[in-house]
Amino acid sequence: MLNPRTALVTGGGSGIGKAIAAALCKNGAKVAILSRNLSRIEKAAAELNRSAFSVLPLQADVRRKSDVQNAVAQTVSTFGPIHIVVNNAGISGLSLISDEDDGRWLDIINTNLNGMYFITKEVLRHMPDNSGGRVINISSVLGKFGVPGYTAYCTTKHGMIGFTRALALEVVGRGITVNSVCPGWVDTEMADFGIKETASLRGVSAEEFRAQAVAAVPIRRFLQADEVAELVCYIASDAASGITGQAINICGGQTMV
Repeated sequence: MLNPRTALVTGGGSGIGKAIAAALCKNGAKVAILSRNLSRIEKAAAELNRSAFSVLPLQADVRRKSDVQNAVAQTVSTFGPIHIVVNNAGISGLSLISDEDDGRWLDIINTNLNGMYFITKEVLRHMPDNSGGRVINISSVLGKFGVPGYTAYCTTKHGMIGFTRALALEVVGRGITVNSVCPGWVDTEMADFGIKETASLRGVSAEEFRAQAVAAVPIRRFLQADEVAELVCYIASDAASGITGQAINICGGQTMV
């Protein structure tokens, strides 16, 4: 159980982030959820609060340091010191090296890497020592291998793992663990977008590419967001106090590294 700990989950309005927030709540944590999308974050919080959970919705753009500072300050003011931070906010999309416009590359880098950095740096200022502190970064199996056309996304997900390994050693003396979770295909809105985009790039239908993607997963199915959330809750628990600096796959056997 995670009572009476406080958690902050970025990108908590939908998909994996929302599932993580719900699972942390079920395990007794007080949870702040962040998103750029105000209506989405308020809807998610209302849904979770109807289950008698303690959820604080905060509109924030993780790319902006001032937004991050304000969101963390509001979380601390409402719930007290933060014990768990889940860096889940992220965007994907094609970023071909031949693209004339660098905007997609910069947006993915700024959101996935700089956003994680800003959030983690600010939260660590408010995370008590030797109190079960956890930094959990949602990377991807694309942090373990590459996919053509997704150089920006793969770069950020590899970078998250490097950040995890170095930071784990930097804060180990404070009794804080730092780990990455690396999902494979998860049945979410982002995955649907990725399927359509990749199918178009390859000149096949979305249905055909999805079938190919499922066939490449040894368990022959996509994961559910709740499965990822349960792993995050385990890492956040006292039972996982001996795990740090790791990049843990949850991918149905898609990668063995």
